[in-house]
Amino acid sequence: MTFELLGSDFFGYENLLTAPERAAIVKLRAYLEAEVRPIANGCWDRAEFPTQIIKPLAELGLYSFGWDETRPFENSAVFRGFVALELARVDASVSTFVGVQNGLAAGSLAACGSAKQRAEWIPRLASGEIVGAFGLTEPLSGSDAAQGLRTTATRSGDSWTLNGAKRWIGNATFSDVTIIWAKDTADNQVKGFIVPTDTAGYSATKIEGKISLRAVQNADITLTDVVVPESLRLQNANSFKDTAKVLRATRAEVSWAAVGNAIGAYDAAVAYSKQREQFGKAIGGHQLVQDLLVKSLGNITASLGMVVRVSQLHDEGVQRDEHSALTKAYTTSRMRESVAWCRELFGGNGVTLEYNVARHFADAEAIYSYEGTQEMNTLIVGRTITGQAAFV
Repeated sequence: MTFELLGSDFFGYENLLTAPERAAIVKLRAYLEAEVRPIANGCWDRAEFPTQIIKPLAELGLYSFGWDETRPFENSAVFRGFVALELARVDASVSTFVGVQNGLAAGSLAACGSAKQRAEWIPRLASGEIVGAFGLTEPLSGSDAAQGLRTTATRSGDSWTLNGAKRWIGNATFSDVTIIWAKDTADNQVKGFIVPTDTAGYSATKIEGKISLRAVQNADITLTDVVVPESLRLQNANSFKDTAKVLRATRAEVSWAAVGNAIGAYDAAVAYSKQREQFGKAIGGHQLVQDLLVKSLGNITASLGMVVRVSQLHDEGVQRDEHSALTKAYTTSRMRESVAWCRELFGGNGVTLEYNVARHFADAEAIYSYEGTQEMNTLIVGRTITGQAAFV
């Protein structure tokens, strides 16, 4: 299989990838087109996740690339970003699944686990043997998670008792293990725990009626006197600053997924503009249609430049919270704008799943909101610019 640049990669950022990275992208792209694209609309419509793809994605290395314990070959954050882009370009729900499994669950272990914990759990996640979830957001705590967590952890000897609730937890209806973040009642600091989902007192209930990322299995979690041993406490998670280490990396990858989701809508719009005829010719030959496509491509190109650079900063070890925050705020805004333009190009056909733009249009709303809202990311960057916190 040969490597071809995406038509939407107008400045050729994919040329930054190494030969092994390109080969991995070619394999991933072929799998997604053959196995995921044909079922994506149906799964979205039925609000079902295609669990049959979990192991094949593991075999492609999608849960392995970032970690010393499982990395199949040397690779960059830019490459891992392009993986997120490819996934979202075909199906943002699948991209979200991988982001939770790899970035949030395995990422928590990589950033905050002991060497023993990393060696025990990351390979199991990487192989797809187990499915992971990440429990931070709560019914009454989202943007204020740093101070507002209500889930508690109380230590007694060599065990901890967790009580509380979590909401919007991706993968949680079928996860084998969930990373739960809770406030230690002794020192009021946020700690992380590896919680097997068959532990007594743990329950997860699917959230129904979503209009976005419908194939993602989000759940409400309740924790009632859930007892976990000290050995399952993330040994290097001692405050919310440690939690933020995980979010710094995943927020950047969500930005890549935002670009991918915009590209998915753009690709569909370009194809449609060449096929749909009005006033005696393909609509792609009309000025106003070309204007929509060019504006969308401009947003995609600018966003690609930003995500590539923030990933390079990650590889250089100098990426900061405000870098991820600005990238998430900008790229998701441009995505939201672009998918609306692309949907507009389809007219009435743009509101049906059949034409492969409606799903990207709807999924943009969730991507815009999760991993830090527009407002919170703006305030993080604003604090850096002015030196003053405006969070309250």
